Amino acid sequence: MCGIVGVVSTAPVNQLIYDALLLLQHRGQDAAGIVTQQERKFYMHKAKGMVRDVFRTRNMRALPGNIGLGQVRYPTAGNAASEEEAQPFYVNAPFGIVMVHNGNLTNAKQLRAELADTDHRHTNTDSDSEVLLNVLAHELARATSGAPLKSVDVFKAVRAVHKRVRGSYAVIALIAGYGLLAFRDPYGIRPLCIGHGADGSVMLGSESVALEGNLYTLERDVAPGEAVYIGLDGKVQAEQCAEKSSLHPCIFEYVYLARPDSVMDGISVYQARLNLGESLAKRVISTVPPSEIDVIIPIPESSRPSAMQLAQLLGLPYREGFVKNRYVGRTFIMPGQGARKKSVRQKLNA
Repeated sequence: MCGIVGVVSTAPVNQLIYDALLLLQHRGQDAAGIVTQQERKFYMHKAKGMVRDVFRTRNMRALPGNIGLGQVRYPTAGNAASEEEAQPFYVNAPFGIVMVHNGNLTNAKQLRAELADTDHRHTNTDSDSEVLLNVLAHELARATSGAPLKSVDVFKAVRAVHKRVRGSYAVIALIAGYGLLAFRDPYGIRPLCIGHGADGSVMLGSESVALEGNLYTLERDVAPGEAVYIGLDGKVQAEQCAEKSSLHPCIFEYVYLARPDSVMDGISVYQARLNLGESLAKRVISTVPPSEIDVIIPIPESSRPSAMQLAQLLGLPYREGFVKNRYVGRTFIMPGQGARKKSVRQKLNA
């Protein structure tokens, strides 16, 4: 569960990607990274920590170019302590590819063995994102057979990736000298949307708030199994690349992970949380007499809309039972139970 963003523009994108990552900081606090491209050369900076701490003025100056991508990391696979596992990841063949990934691969162990024994590709970390990057790189090499890259090759490669990879994955990749590729797993488990700026530039991001906060117009969500390819000229091509696709988004996005002001797959996250409060009201009435309940208290922040709806439907007082220290980050996505328990003590006070 990470936050990813990609931009194709006619102007420098480093500040734009930085601002988008700030808007997605709630999706990952462990590490952050940005890569840009200028004249076929990649410029990258990534490190452990929050966006504001990772990127200083000198780092931003060293990220030139009108196309790029970024990620904020919440480690669900691999080593949370490893700086090497911060994204984006890079491979130099074919073409040169950098990639950011939000999700989890369930067959990463099998794929890692295939990469080593059959594809003859080396992975150097425990990250499933590096596995996914190498699978994509291998399939792009097979699709092109040494020829220059065409959009038909890109979609052919993504179709092959869908056949090999299992799990959740929303991906944005930058192919040196060609453009930006984004795709989503056939079940649409992790979110990804696309929008346009007033100048015709294109942005992809995990949540609509990343686009709207930068004055981009949300166009639509990338469909489950779909691949979107944007050339350096800004031309957008899209194709369904999964043999079977159906929308089964992760419910945890709506319960906790996403910002309430985001819209995912046409569903308002805030409205979804109100609906959860409604469902909870029916469950409570069937198990506990409302007369035995004193007050409804949320554990801030994610549960607040649900708690308000529950209190209204049961006709009970809504009260704040916990005061939140806003200077402590999200505790669920902190690496390790020890860090989470300590941070909860610092964050919430009755």
